[in-house]
Amino acid sequence: MAIVKPFSCLRPAKEYCGRVAALPYDVYTRAEARKQIEREPMSFLKIDRQEAVFPEEVDIYDPRTYENAAELLREMEEQGIYERDADQAYYIYELTQNGRSQAGLAACCSVDDYMSRVVKKHENTRTEKEADRVRHIEVVGAHTGPIFMAYRDEGEIASILREQMERECLYAFTSPDGVGHRLWKIGDPELCGRIEKIFRNIPALYIADGHHRAAAAVRVALKRREQGAGPEDPSNYFLSILFPESQLEIRAYNRLVKDIRGMTPEQFLARVERDFLVERTRERKFVPESRRVFGMFFDGAWYRLTPRPEILTDDPVEGLDVSLLQNHLLGPVLGIEDPRTDKRVEFVGGDKDAGDLERRALKDMRLAFSLYPTGLEELFRVADAGRLMPPKSTWFEPKPRSGILIHRI
Repeated sequence: MAIVKPFSCLRPAKEYCGRVAALPYDVYTRAEARKQIEREPMSFLKIDRQEAVFPEEVDIYDPRTYENAAELLREMEEQGIYERDADQAYYIYELTQNGRSQAGLAACCSVDDYMSRVVKKHENTRTEKEADRVRHIEVVGAHTGPIFMAYRDEGEIASILREQMERECLYAFTSPDGVGHRLWKIGDPELCGRIEKIFRNIPALYIADGHHRAAAAVRVALKRREQGAGPEDPSNYFLSILFPESQLEIRAYNRLVKDIRGMTPEQFLARVERDFLVERTRERKFVPESRRVFGMFFDGAWYRLTPRPEILTDDPVEGLDVSLLQNHLLGPVLGIEDPRTDKRVEFVGGDKDAGDLERRALKDMRLAFSLYPTGLEELFRVADAGRLMPPKSTWFEPKPRSGILIHRI
């Protein structure tokens, strides 16, 4: 059962919260992060995307970049920009985008739960990205970016959060992208104990976003244990924000493809028709309204693709829409065998609409595919089976900001 603990938080003084708050480090390229820091010099990206403040010729993994990040955080503490709470507490984090709100509980989850699969993952991690976050945690001495977690709805937790959110909030600001952020502190020891006890009865937690940060936190904890750290060492717990499933929204993760592999348009469409019913649609911007339907923009027109019954399956991974598209079209028809490395395919997050897909397909690509979003229950099924989702299966919005809640270790 899940161990979800309150923690002693390093957080910004109220007047600085909106300025330091930043999207997760991996949302940006190095150049994009640099521009954000130029726009807002207090942005936490100068710590979380540590190489962005260095000249381009300095390697991303240069030890000086991590040491500088650690020094910057120390300086911000000394200047009173960040303050540390003496007590152990939970925090409620609410995000509001386009009139829709979701509220999660910021807490520390157990490294042992990750290892025993109470905390479940659905993605593989890349060695170099994981090593980067390991070094960052070790040198900075903190978990600076929360892991975005999900859990199945629990009525008592929902009731507690609603009640606590009626109080005056700790922070309230709107980020430049129009997302509203509000946070509350739950510091009452009795209530904290009650929350921790309720989570002990929740059988599983699911990583929605932040697999590299989670894996890195586990590696740091295990290394410390080898060096003699005991069970109370703070590295045994990693910073997370846990959202109930009913409040989360997964958006579509669409695909763009560079060419049709030397085929004529007629040959290409004929090949697609082997596994899909292909219907030209009069809709100007076709967006699937249900699972197992795809939109394809090709040579100035939208097509509706419906998988033929013989390729459908109830397997939790192979039956996903992203798998059906990859295994029966992108791979065999277009020759994109490994979408993680093939430069002929691009992934477009769900914050872009069908019009954006059209423009790219007419400009520098040839094909666009619009997908119905992967469901959270589908993610749970994959993780519960101990399986992994295909690359770029989920796009969560809005994303919790880094730099607001920090867990020193």
